[in-house]
Amino acid sequence: MALQHWINKANLRDTQWHTEAETALPDGQVRLKVEAFALTANNVTYAAFGGPPMHYWAFYPAADSAQGRVPVWGFATVVHSHVEGIEVGERVYGYLPIADTFDIVPGKITPDGFSDTVEHRAALSGIYNRYVRTSADPSYNAETEAQQMLFRPLYTTGWMICDTILQGEPIETVVISSASSKTALATAHSIKARSEMKTIGLTSVGNKDFTVKTGLYDTVLTYDEADQVSGAKAAYVNFVGRPALTEALHKTLGDDLKRSLVIGVTDWEAERSMEPPSTGPTPEFFFVPDYASARAKALAPGELDQMVGRDLAAFYPASKAFVAPENVEGAEAIAEAWAATLEGKVPPSQGLICRF
Repeated sequence: MALQHWINKANLRDTQWHTEAETALPDGQVRLKVEAFALTANNVTYAAFGGPPMHYWAFYPAADSAQGRVPVWGFATVVHSHVEGIEVGERVYGYLPIADTFDIVPGKITPDGFSDTVEHRAALSGIYNRYVRTSADPSYNAETEAQQMLFRPLYTTGWMICDTILQGEPIETVVISSASSKTALATAHSIKARSEMKTIGLTSVGNKDFTVKTGLYDTVLTYDEADQVSGAKAAYVNFVGRPALTEALHKTLGDDLKRSLVIGVTDWEAERSMEPPSTGPTPEFFFVPDYASARAKALAPGELDQMVGRDLAAFYPASKAFVAPENVEGAEAIAEAWAATLEGKVPPSQGLICRF
């Protein structure tokens, strides 16, 4: 039997384990066994934005359209193959479902990996459809495998956020909400490594000490202290998704605020107003695949991957100082881990690594 984690699209707290009979693998397909994956607030964003226009539910549709299957990042092993050039036992890194096994229709097969070319994923971002062979991945290191699951996609997001800020009009101060979240930490690290921009982290009272101790921010304030934010030529990077906070920051910074980027919704239950703030720049929804695709075309072939990979390799060991992997074993524990992540109850110093 194949085991799948389903989430009620209308109520992200309502989950179930769904079992399906494992069928014979058709020609032209590969079956992969999920080895391990990370669970972070990033996955909550995937669920919160599961429908149009982001379509995160579309990668692994459930048999019941009222249910969704949230994607995660991790490692899987080929256990059955009807595709030449993909061997049983091969290990890959990529975008997985929370399930013990899953099938794909491989295409674009190269020495370093392959893509899922199944019809329902054809219109979705190619970045999410690619599976990288561990044996051919220059950035893979067994000693930082947990960090790769936790941070590789998140650091790429943070790197691209830093990059789009650097490519625009000059910015001197970057304000980052949900500053203890892993993507925010990656963003702050990239800014610190690549620029002289000042960073201000906004976080909850309970996470302030942790955020300060990371050393990634020049200033750390709680949300109640947001009226103390100041800085010339500022950009706001919005991970928390609270319109009231966005409005307050736009007013506090006034003409000093030059850009306002919307990235995620760690506070997924906050009211998501479609009305723009009453003052300041119009918030931009920043979608990494679109930006990365355009940026790559402006550079030499492979140059963007090399730039990100170099900084990512430096971040993995650095991240061990403030985030420790926490192992989660078995279906029941995985369901509990989803609930804890959804409710924001996972300490920022922990990185959940899940296995069946």
